[in-house]
Amino acid sequence: MKIVVIGGSGLIGSNVVARLRRAGHEVVAASPRSGVDVISGHGLAEALEGAQVVVDVANSPSFEKEAAVAFFQTAGRNLLAAGKAAGVEHHLALSVVGTERLQQSGYFYAKAVQEALLEASPIPYTLLRATQFFEFVGSIVEHCTDGAEVHISPALIQPVAADDVAAALADLAVGMPINDMVEVAGQDCFPMDELARKYLARCNSGRQVIADVRARYFGSDLDDRTLTARKGARLGPTRFNNWLASAAFRA
Repeated sequence: MKIVVIGGSGLIGSNVVARLRRAGHEVVAASPRSGVDVISGHGLAEALEGAQVVVDVANSPSFEKEAAVAFFQTAGRNLLAAGKAAGVEHHLALSVVGTERLQQSGYFYAKAVQEALLEASPIPYTLLRATQFFEFVGSIVEHCTDGAEVHISPALIQPVAADDVAAALADLAVGMPINDMVEVAGQDCFPMDELARKYLARCNSGRQVIADVRARYFGSDLDDRTLTARKGARLGPTRFNNWLASAAFRA
């Protein structure tokens, strides 16, 4: 099977590429590095020629609403048009658990735009929504830091290892499209302030974490449902505490 991974040089994409190649598939790691640009469309037709499956894990370089919407709209339209012309049989895209509950955030508004384009396309599709990656916890903490204090919501979050997300994508890529959404999440839910304390303790940081119910998550209000997966979600095997103590951890 020929599978094209859009964003194939990034954290998730490179992992998916490696997994699919080990399984014996012909895989194209498509990114600007390899001459494929989803914004200009350059190289898309050539990359998708003869492909049965497209895995889209490309991400906007900006969290600002206008820029993120422009990225996902342009990339989505170009990729879906090229996929239709190439006869792609399955379009698999990565999104975020809680996207519809995070619409106060410009970035998540843009992700909803991306999802709508996929759902309206004639190409059979699967949409995988993942909770936030373990690897992103540091960025969340930095975003909430003010001097020596971290003001962060105590709402629940159910983070997942990027490796487990890549495993789910690789599995879905070789299956039949479901024309629906599935979710993947970690084994455990934590209050975000507790998660921040665990992360900072591992980093030997002296910053004080303050649970603040008014604190927003990239512009959105939170409750205990916003960042957690629904019942029946696929659960990655890696636990956050084990990841923190492992060689995979990078501050």
